[in-house]
Amino acid sequence: MSARRPHLVVLHRWRADYAHYARYVDHSAYAVTYVTTEVGAEALPPAAAETVVVPATDDLARVRKEVDGLAARHGAPTAVVALKEDDLLVAAQVALEWDCRGRRPDELLPFRDKYLMTATVARAGLTVPPTARVAGPRDVRALADAHERPVVVKPATGSSSEGVVLVRDEHDLDEVQFAADRPLIAQVHIPHPVFHVDGVFDGRELLCWRTSRYVNSCLGFRHGATLGSVEEDRADVVAAVGEFAVRALRALTSSPTPFHLEVFVDAEAPSGPRVTFLEVGARVGGAEIPYVWREVHGYDLMEAAFRIALGEEPRPWAPPPRAETAGWLLAPAPAARPCVITGVTPMSGRRPGPYAEELLRPGDVLPAADAYYEHVGGRFRFRGPDSAAVLAAVEATARDFRVTGETCGGGR
Repeated sequence: MSARRPHLVVLHRWRADYAHYARYVDHSAYAVTYVTTEVGAEALPPAAAETVVVPATDDLARVRKEVDGLAARHGAPTAVVALKEDDLLVAAQVALEWDCRGRRPDELLPFRDKYLMTATVARAGLTVPPTARVAGPRDVRALADAHERPVVVKPATGSSSEGVVLVRDEHDLDEVQFAADRPLIAQVHIPHPVFHVDGVFDGRELLCWRTSRYVNSCLGFRHGATLGSVEEDRADVVAAVGEFAVRALRALTSSPTPFHLEVFVDAEAPSGPRVTFLEVGARVGGAEIPYVWREVHGYDLMEAAFRIALGEEPRPWAPPPRAETAGWLLAPAPAARPCVITGVTPMSGRRPGPYAEELLRPGDVLPAADAYYEHVGGRFRFRGPDSAAVLAAVEATARDFRVTGETCGGGR
């Protein structure tokens, strides 16, 4: 009998090719098995040793059970990998139970618990919004009254702005869903633009990184607005954000990690750009960020994240000889998901416009899947010589794109 190949388990939920697993690990040398959702299953490499489908990849009990079965058939796993934010702690816990290499739950918790995260960054001397744990309306009112400003209430371990409410008055407060099993935090609202910083931290310095400014907001996208992003080329803003990112990441970890950091920036502050912490994830940014990094900047952030999850060093950063500025845009779903697409207006070939787009066709169904920024009305990617050119293309596409749809009873 031949010796078993080393067994590697991957948790996966994307339909799109955000991660190129077949490039990251030799599926003939390793028995690579996948625990995936029904929507994500079709995107997996055909060379997978086995695929099991679960309703949700962030269900620890169910994933643990499936990994036990995979281990019985393929041998004890040597690693359990997840690249989606909501699956990180599940993968880390299962890996711990199987004594696998990779990141541990206690290493990742400061990147998932937003109260702990904010407190840790504040102790490093960085500016953070006033923050409190809240169990009911009285706690929210107390924070708002103390600072005489609106507050943002959100799940302590949420993602994609799910469950986030901007509380300006009692009517808004009625929208907050308080529950004993769903810890919430409240933060004083910061009125400055939100930027995101994406890249890889090597444990001490930024191996690679780019600073981008959101066009509209993630919360606004939840309520039907477009969401875009344009990489920033104003030197003083980039420098201030980069310095802040290093200090924040050093406060949270001494290990290599991919990161998606969000900050508020007052670019016109008298003493220079002033940066305030919002939140950070120990994962690659969502939306079109993995694509623009591969296609415009020549670096695969998902591969770096995969290698780090295995306890390996990420590839070194080699900037392309011709630097370009990148951006992206998401159009919201045209109806409550799942919905069938009834009409769509492609933007390819327009000037200014995207260099790539991901659209469904009339008759296709947009599923009610958990990868929120993947299953949208339209996804667009942009490149250009500077921020102004990319912003013009993003805004033109947001203005002219049209998609229609009707809510239906199922997905495919």
